Amino acid sequence: MTLKAQLTEDMKTAMRAKDSTTLSTVRLVNAAIKQFEVDERTEADDAKVISLITKMVKQRKDSAQIYSDAGRQDLADKENAEIDVLNRYLPQMLSAAEIQAEVAAAVAETGASGMADMGKVMGVLKSKLAGKADMGEVNKHLKAALTA
Repeated sequence: MTLKAQLTEDMKTAMRAKDSTTLSTVRLVNAAIKQFEVDERTEADDAKVISLITKMVKQRKDSAQIYSDAGRQDLADKENAEIDVLNRYLPQMLSAAEIQAEVAAAVAETGASGMADMGKVMGVLKSKLAGKADMGEVNKHLKAALTA
């Protein structure tokens, strides 16, 4: 079953269960998918759906942080609940140790020796780890590896 079909089924299930958080979040994902398909005039495959969901998770994390800093914990909790729903559709993320191992392998593969080679290594890592790891975390590990 494709991810789009899974989202549609989960939307129906959320409607029946009267789960408003899941329902509204899945509707937002479906709207983002439809917007992409209209803009690009192409069908969204699972990889594109995962990238859209990853982007939505990042937006919600940023919003939750802003709400927490502003003392609006009720809104931060709503954003965190949406993150929990979105994470159901993402593949299992890599741990920090796994990211570090991938960074070390990519540095060795490209022969990078300093910060000047960061773009080259990041290009390799982006293709390998897209959807599997937070690229911000990957960037931190790569900077640490290249400056050591």
